[in-house]
Amino acid sequence: MPCERKPMRYGHSEGHTDVTFDDAGKFIVTCGSDGDVRIWESLDDDDPRSINVGEKAYSLALKKRKLVTAGSNNTVQIHTFPEGDPDGILTRFTTHATHVAFNHSGSRVAAGSSDFMVKVVEVADSSQQKTLRGHDAPVLSVTFDPKDELLYPGCSRPCNLTVVVHLQTKVTSWPVLQKSNDVSTAKSLCRLGWQPKTAKLLAVPVGLKVHLYERDSWEHVSTLSDDMMTQPINVVAWSPCGQLLAAGSVGGFLTVWNAESKLCVERQKHEKGYTVCGLAWHPSGRQLAYTDTQGSLGLLDDLPTASSKIMCDEELGRYPPSVTSADTVSLALGQGKYGDDDDAGSTVAPPTGPSLPLRPAYEGPLPTLPQKPFQPGSTPAHLTHRFMTWNSVGVVRGYNDDQDNAVDVEFHDTAVHHAMHLTNALGHTLADLSQEAVLLACPATDELASKLQCLHFSSWDANKEWIVDLPAGEDVRALVLGQGWAAAATSARTLRLFTVGGVQKEIFSLPGHVVSMAAHGEQLLVVYHRGTGFDGDQALGVQLLQLGRRKRQVIHGEPLPLSCKAHLAWLGFTAEGTPCYVDSEGVVRMLNRSLGNTWTPVCNTRETCKGKSDHFWVVAVHENPQQLRCIPCKGSRYPPTLPRPAVAILPFKLPLCQTTTEKGQMEEQYWRSTLLQNHYSFLSSSGYEIDDEGQNQNQKEQQELLMKMFALSCKLEREFRCMELAELMTQSVVTLAVRYASRSRRMNLAQRLNELAMEKANQLQEEQEQEEEEVQEEEHHTPRRKSPSQSRVSNVLDSMTSVRRPAPLGGPSGKQSKGPVLKPLAPKPKTKVSLIQRPWTGFQLWLEENRKSILADSPDLQETDVIKAAMGSFRSLSAEDRLSWTERAKGQSGEAADLKKRKRVEEAGEGDESRVKADENIAKKKKSLDTTAKLSAFAFNKN
Repeated sequence: MPCERKPMRYGHSEGHTDVTFDDAGKFIVTCGSDGDVRIWESLDDDDPRSINVGEKAYSLALKKRKLVTAGSNNTVQIHTFPEGDPDGILTRFTTHATHVAFNHSGSRVAAGSSDFMVKVVEVADSSQQKTLRGHDAPVLSVTFDPKDELLYPGCSRPCNLTVVVHLQTKVTSWPVLQKSNDVSTAKSLCRLGWQPKTAKLLAVPVGLKVHLYERDSWEHVSTLSDDMMTQPINVVAWSPCGQLLAAGSVGGFLTVWNAESKLCVERQKHEKGYTVCGLAWHPSGRQLAYTDTQGSLGLLDDLPTASSKIMCDEELGRYPPSVTSADTVSLALGQGKYGDDDDAGSTVAPPTGPSLPLRPAYEGPLPTLPQKPFQPGSTPAHLTHRFMTWNSVGVVRGYNDDQDNAVDVEFHDTAVHHAMHLTNALGHTLADLSQEAVLLACPATDELASKLQCLHFSSWDANKEWIVDLPAGEDVRALVLGQGWAAAATSARTLRLFTVGGVQKEIFSLPGHVVSMAAHGEQLLVVYHRGTGFDGDQALGVQLLQLGRRKRQVIHGEPLPLSCKAHLAWLGFTAEGTPCYVDSEGVVRMLNRSLGNTWTPVCNTRETCKGKSDHFWVVAVHENPQQLRCIPCKGSRYPPTLPRPAVAILPFKLPLCQTTTEKGQMEEQYWRSTLLQNHYSFLSSSGYEIDDEGQNQNQKEQQELLMKMFALSCKLEREFRCMELAELMTQSVVTLAVRYASRSRRMNLAQRLNELAMEKANQLQEEQEQEEEEVQEEEHHTPRRKSPSQSRVSNVLDSMTSVRRPAPLGGPSGKQSKGPVLKPLAPKPKTKVSLIQRPWTGFQLWLEENRKSILADSPDLQETDVIKAAMGSFRSLSAEDRLSWTERAKGQSGEAADLKKRKRVEEAGEGDESRVKADENIAKKKKSLDTTAKLSAFAFNKN
């Protein structure tokens, strides 16, 4: 089986890095171009200890609680470990030190520099130094042999790269690489490696291969290579047992060979293809830490040991069948010189059967290690002090150290509940928090099954806690709390639903292993693995379910969009109930319900980070106001638990083009406002109360932005673009656009806008009639009477005419005056487009009595907007209130009918005269001019 490649994490800023383990393998120690040395308890350590050693740190070595670093300040420093206290300067150079190494006993340190010198310093007495000269180029690397007899520095000559061997006064050297005159331009760091224990072989990276040289004779005895290597090998490292050799290349390949068989036993690829510049084996020989030139730290876990079965390329798992190079195969067939320690001269007999034909190497996409499940708002489970969840309700912390094993629950609003301290006797690792309960889960052990525990603190009875044991072999991988229900996804690809009181409900299977879950009200959002990703990409699917009375699935397992080579970092809902998530590249995406349930990027937290190793840990998202609430993490992906971190607020910004221009800024503001008001219609359809004032304010801001973009397009003479913008406007704003175009003397645009305004008015009228019919159906099909004023939509150009300016006084005689300027006349009194001629329905009666209060709150509303606002408010009334208004309307309708009957009797003598006048008015209306005739009224006589 292949080893496990852990996801990489940022450790330092971009540039050269180095890595090592301490003697016990308890810590991983790294250094980088930011000048810091970081001490990690594990790869997921969210708060590594930092030691600043200068502007840049190029190399480090650790032995017997002594930490030595080579930096850009031309010194080699020593610190105590793990305290990190300065313990002096071992030596100085005239330029920066490039590499340091301890001898086997830890008594001496060798350091190379760009000034062509190597110094050997006694750790106990730094005054005891020896300078080794004879190098005619910067020194790239140094290493002691395990017997402490020889020192091997590698230097980059202008003509080639040489390995120089110092034995007291004797110097031996041989060229191995292409020319380079500086460390920064060297194609390889040429980090050498001595075989531990036996000290028989020296491994030197040479191009795409590793040459093995025999001690004493310095003969090139064998070569290790891999057909997958396409760029030079940068660094090599022997395993503690001396049987395995690891190599990291410029192209990001990590290869492990068995030195005895000369066969590749493990092969991995850097998840982003960056150059590997640091390698270190764990003392156990089962882990390999590596760093890259982008400042990231990675780890290969569960590596094969020397006693493990030698795997051929078909067994490596992550790669299709391939073979090593021809010289490696020949060595494997018995031409290698060195075998076991007791039989160094023996050879392996070649196999008697026919040789297998060589097959071409596979060069296609590589599979990606699937992401492990996680709880949103949590930090890694191996930490002794960690956040089990942080959401909009509160914070759940877990403590697991020598003094205490407990769970603390803290609420943002203490009115919900007071803080709680719970004993974690079951070893819970997962948690979620709502305004009703706390939900906890623990993994299964050899003796106990996986358990789901709920503390229902909002219950009105005395028994507020319940526990459920899962079936044998099934572990809780993710859990979540909704409004009145709880859900748990298990290792058996099963999702189990419970009531908040502990009643088991529906159970269904997931298409893949769960990654994360989130809930809001009656909504459940589930993300799972839908397949195997390739080249660093994750293949995730998403389901969105409504768990109300009418259960339905809104999103049916569609792929979840992620940034290139990114994984899911946070999953949740906005405070208003819109699903959203964040990937490891810092991109925040939100569900766009108005565009077919697609995902729209609304923010990129990486744009706000000051350094590459900095991140923002998201805890909540709000649409009104538009805010992303997160915790800044310097040099880490996770915040520390103590002291309590401060929450920062980031604004939303859609990644539209040219947002530095005025046009791009207004477009981004408009579409961002449009996207973030979709929750109003969703909440209204779901039966929730909505903020009418906030909704009206958003719509007003959108129309103002459209009008500003319209004016800008007119200024740029983009009339077609003006019509595109007008399509997004309301009927009342289109009317303003008609007036603006007319005053700007754009008569063709004004005519088209006028036609559009009439279409929108007719469409709005139809929608109002349809809404009124729906209201009447709710009110037991009460009959409706249509107002006569609804039958005609006024033309915007009816109220406009031309005004000719008089010639200026004292001007030259015969000089033609300027062209006419279009100005609107005093608007004609319009008949109100009102649905309330007589209080015939309950809605009409309610509107008639509440019209003044609506206009008092929003005096700028047009009649149609008043009706819309009234319709929303009337719908929010209870069924009993609406029925009472209907009954009142029926009573007043009867009185109005009697009054009308008496009026008809009194006006019977005047009927004929009134009928004649009505016919004349109708005839006058039919003689209205068409649009072309109206526009011709603005023509003027040039004479």
